[in-house]
Amino acid sequence: MPQLDFATYAPQLVWLAITFVLLYVLMSRIALPRIAEVLEERQKRIQDDLDKAERLKADTEQAIAEYERAMADARARAHAIAAENRARINAEIEARRAEVEAQIEEKTRKAEARIAEAREAAMANVREIALQASSAIVERLTGENADESALTAAVDASLGDRGCSAIPKPGSPLALSPSSPWSSI
Repeated sequence: MPQLDFATYAPQLVWLAITFVLLYVLMSRIALPRIAEVLEERQKRIQDDLDKAERLKADTEQAIAEYERAMADARARAHAIAAENRARINAEIEARRAEVEAQIEEKTRKAEARIAEAREAAMANVREIALQASSAIVERLTGENADESALTAAVDASLGDRGCSAIPKPGSPLALSPSSPWSSI
């Protein structure tokens, strides 16, 4: 092997030193400055990106805070609108309920008045029917016309015994007294 030959050992060391110095100069003057530039540029770009990311993070946090404030305001307004609408609707419902209750009360009052009139008319008819039936019965049994005043007294007494003392007489106004037992029918 020629590298291990001691006769060529000294020139090899000289060429090694020359090559080393030449490579050292090339590296230190040309290659290393370019690599240093690239590293510095890369470091600067990384730092700029970090600064930009920090600014964007701050902007994002501010936007999130504003969004949350806006959402809280919107929720508060929505709750206020809902409460206002609920109160308005409840007032409308209450007014409508009062109106319907008044209508029902009026209809009930009118119906009670019609029922009272019908009851009075029916009771008057009962007296008349009782007088006609008793007259027909007396006439059929005896063969003679019955005495109107006696029949009227007997029918009135019979109806009075049954708690019908408030039955109007023919020609009298058709009104039941409030204390009459027929007023609760």
